[in-house]
Amino acid sequence: MIYVQFDAHEHARRIAEVERALGEGHAPRHTQPMSGKRAAIVVAAERLGISASTLRHAFTNTAAPEPDWSIYDRWREAQATAPIGAEAADLRSEITWRDRAIDDLRSRLRDIERADEAERLVSSLRFEPYRVSVEDHDPSSPGFPMTIWSDWHWGETVDRRELGGLNEFNRDVAHARVDRLVSRTIDVFTNYAGRDPSYPGIWVCLGGDMISGGIHEELRETNWGTIEEQAHEVGGALLGALLRVADEFGRVFVPCVVGNHGRRSFKPVAKRRVRENREWGVYKSLEAQLAADPRFTFFIPDDVDYLFEVYGHRFLLTHGDALGVKGGDGIIGAVGPIRRGNLKIGAAEAQIGRHFDTMIIGHWHSYQPRGALVPVITNGTFKGYDEYARTLLRVPYDRPVQAAWLVSPKHGVAGQWPIDLS
Repeated sequence: MIYVQFDAHEHARRIAEVERALGEGHAPRHTQPMSGKRAAIVVAAERLGISASTLRHAFTNTAAPEPDWSIYDRWREAQATAPIGAEAADLRSEITWRDRAIDDLRSRLRDIERADEAERLVSSLRFEPYRVSVEDHDPSSPGFPMTIWSDWHWGETVDRRELGGLNEFNRDVAHARVDRLVSRTIDVFTNYAGRDPSYPGIWVCLGGDMISGGIHEELRETNWGTIEEQAHEVGGALLGALLRVADEFGRVFVPCVVGNHGRRSFKPVAKRRVRENREWGVYKSLEAQLAADPRFTFFIPDDVDYLFEVYGHRFLLTHGDALGVKGGDGIIGAVGPIRRGNLKIGAAEAQIGRHFDTMIIGHWHSYQPRGALVPVITNGTFKGYDEYARTLLRVPYDRPVQAAWLVSPKHGVAGQWPIDLS
């Protein structure tokens, strides 16, 4: 079937001509014309320069507004009471009905335009996420592998002497951890997620704070390399890691959101939050370098959030610094604000049809798998425990960890593993 776009203005013009003819005494459809007069459809079609069948079809096979056929009846009543040969009365009657018809058509046109504007507004709020359909699932496969790489803080120096020997982080350690991350991710999905599993690919979520940046003065003093050098180096590390992952899993889907450490301003901003972040440039560079490789699909939104769906399970990826909540708790740590943030974002997104089942975040530097109470996968940190966490926050020691999990059409997030980089 061929659908033709409805032209409200042209339809209104056709109605006006038909109603004009009705007001002149030309009979409506299904009514026998008076002797010496043609049908209103015929007269109107002639004035419009179209065929009578085309005009008749416009009012027969659509749900669009129709002419006011009762105009003809009112004309007949006026004729019955008017003196024979009263040409002036006929003209006044015609003018009156035409004026009324024009006013009515203008009103209808305004209603149509308002409806069109409302539809455009609603359409602009609709968001259709990228979907991997349930039908694409191979029953012999344990699910779709997913992982998040975030909070690498490439460029930051962590001195083990200031942490009682618990952790250190520098350029050499960072490169070693990238190699460990890829190797152990492959190992988890090939040796622990099923017996000789086959996968349709893998999702590697880049969740922000990939560089240390310079938003704090002490970082500028202790970082290895300048901020631009950090961005260049981490881009190279990510490129090599993604290529290794593609060699193992084939297709690689890479949704990317920025964090807070890559921003150019000292204070957080709302306007141009994404494109004023150096990580956006890193992501776009990776996308350009891998554009010729059909194994890679990048998603780099200008929004701080990215919504996508895998096997009917909807994920919302965001860094975690913009949950709309503040503070933590000395006993349960980040669980409280993460739970409140998930509820707040979930309610706001649901209003525009962006429902999600699981939120994926980083930022909090504390690995937490998805649970029934808190449907959030919270990533750990690549750099690991640091001076700020030990001295100012006094939070417990946490290993350098990146989250990995499987998505099943039947069970949603079915298996979860912390990829330990220590």
